[in-house]
Amino acid sequence: MLKQFFIICSGSDTDVLEQCSKGEQNKYAGIGATVFFTALMAFIAASYALYTVFDNLFTSIFFGLIWGLLIFNLDRYIVSTIKKTGNVIDELIHASPRIILAIIIAVVIAKPLELKIFEKEINQVLLEQKNDLTLANKDQIAQQFTPKIESLQNDIKSFQNDIDTKEAEVNTLYDTYIAEAEGREGTMLLGKGPVYKEKRDKHDALLVELQELKETNKAKIAATETQIVQLQNDYNTQVTTSQPIIDNFDGLMARVNALGTLPWLPSFFIFLLFLAIETSPIFAKLLSPRAEYDIKTQDSESELKTWAQQNEHQRRVLLHADNTINDRVYDDISTEEELFAYKKKMARELMKKQQDAFYKKQTNIL
Repeated sequence: MLKQFFIICSGSDTDVLEQCSKGEQNKYAGIGATVFFTALMAFIAASYALYTVFDNLFTSIFFGLIWGLLIFNLDRYIVSTIKKTGNVIDELIHASPRIILAIIIAVVIAKPLELKIFEKEINQVLLEQKNDLTLANKDQIAQQFTPKIESLQNDIKSFQNDIDTKEAEVNTLYDTYIAEAEGREGTMLLGKGPVYKEKRDKHDALLVELQELKETNKAKIAATETQIVQLQNDYNTQVTTSQPIIDNFDGLMARVNALGTLPWLPSFFIFLLFLAIETSPIFAKLLSPRAEYDIKTQDSESELKTWAQQNEHQRRVLLHADNTINDRVYDDISTEEELFAYKKKMARELMKKQQDAFYKKQTNIL
C-alpha cells in the first residue's frame, strides 16, 4: 500500500510500471518517497514561516498545507516530465529549466527551516537590535523635548539669579548701614544719625522689592517646573507608547535579516542539504540508464504517435479520393441536356420575377 502510494507520488504511469520488474518499481517508489518528504518539509517550513507572520497556529497550518501541496505538485510534475532518450546532452537541456525551478524551491524550503534551526542565535541578534532601537528611539524622542526642557531650566536659573542678585544688593546695604551705625564706615560716627537712617531706608525699600521679587519669581519657577514635569511625562508617554512596536520587531523579514548577520557557512550547508534533497529525484532519473519502464513508455508513446500519423494519412487520402470522385461526377452531369434545359427554365422564371418586381417598384415611384 505504501509502495503504491510512493509510486503515485513519483508521477509515473502505474499501468506501465505494473508490467515492469520489482526493481524498477522500487526505483520509482524511492523517487516518489523523495518527492513526498520534500513536500512534507515544505509544509513544515511554510507553517513555521507563516506562524511568525500570523501568530496563529491553525491559520499557519492551513496555508502551510496549501504550500506543501503546491510544492508536491511541482516536484511531481518536474520528475514526471523528464524523459529518458539516451542522449545525455539532450536530456540535460530539457531538464535545465526543471533544475532551476528545483533550486528555487530548495531556497524557499530551506530558509524558514534555517530560521527555526538558528532561532536562539537569531533571538540574540534581535535582542541586541531591539536594545539599539530602544536607545535610538529614546534619543529621537528626546530631541523633541530636550530643547524645550533646557530652555525652561534656563528660565528657572534666570529667575533664581534675579533673586540672588537682588538679595546680594540687600545684604550689601544691610552691611553698609550696620557699619555706619557702628562707626566703621561712612561718617565714622558711632550711633544712628541721619546718614544711618538714609541707608536704612534704602535697605528697607530694597528688601520690600526683594520680597516681591521672591514671590513673583517663585510663582514663575513653580509654573515653569510644572511645564518641565509635563514635558517629561509626555516624553515618557511617547517612549512607552512606541516601545511595543520595537518589542514586536521579530517578524519574518527581521528574522531573515538577522540570519544574514550570522556566519554564512552553516546556512550554506543547510541550503546544500535541501538542494540535494530537492534535486535528487531529477538527477536520479538523469543519471540512471534507460530501463524497462523508459523503454515501455517510449514504445507506448511511439505506438500512439504511429496510430495518429496513420489516421491523419488516411484522412488525407480519403479527402483526396472524395474530391476526385466529386470532380468526375460534376463533370459528367454538366454535359447532360436534360439538366441544362431544367436549369434554363428556372433561370427564365427567375428573370421574369425580377422584371415584374422592378416594374412594380418604378410604378410606385411615379
